Amino acid sequence: MSTPSKSPAEKMRIATIWLDGCSGCHMSLLDIDQRLVAAANRIDLVFSPIVDTRTYPQNVDVCFIEGAVASEEDVEKLHLIRSNTRRVVAFGDCAVTGNISAMRNRFALQEVMQRSYLENATHQPRTPDRDIPHLFDKVRPVHAFIDVDLFLPGCPPPADAIFEVLSALLEDRLPDLAGRVRFG
Repeated sequence: MSTPSKSPAEKMRIATIWLDGCSGCHMSLLDIDQRLVAAANRIDLVFSPIVDTRTYPQNVDVCFIEGAVASEEDVEKLHLIRSNTRRVVAFGDCAVTGNISAMRNRFALQEVMQRSYLENATHQPRTPDRDIPHLFDKVRPVHAFIDVDLFLPGCPPPADAIFEVLSALLEDRLPDLAGRVRFG
């Protein structure tokens, strides 16, 4: 890998983010269980939906990005992440290909909104008009907007594959994902 490794005393600064997806990748991350606890002395989780930090920090070593890109707000987050992060990992099939989130690409956005918020509503049908970002007509994978250093497929990626990537990054080597990942 191209970036110099941390000294044993320095913790790797790790972030995770969830864009347009289901949070299954983060659930799989937690499935690492005791191995994650064992790695805790080598990592510092500086930003994530599973911690209480609100502002993306500077000088992040690795960011795992879950979910596809569906709005300008997502793109702004990606640019902030890329400018403050040494290595970016597209984390799961939605980040890698668009996957489930991109299934709406076959339809016009207005049709999707109509179906979701009006036709399928059982109580007070209405289209939201505040506190939601303006959606793009098409959902795209992360690499359509920023450079990605590593792709970790899976829906969600298995805990063993996530742990291999985390271990490889901590050891400054390329991960061996052979037989550990698959799409879908």
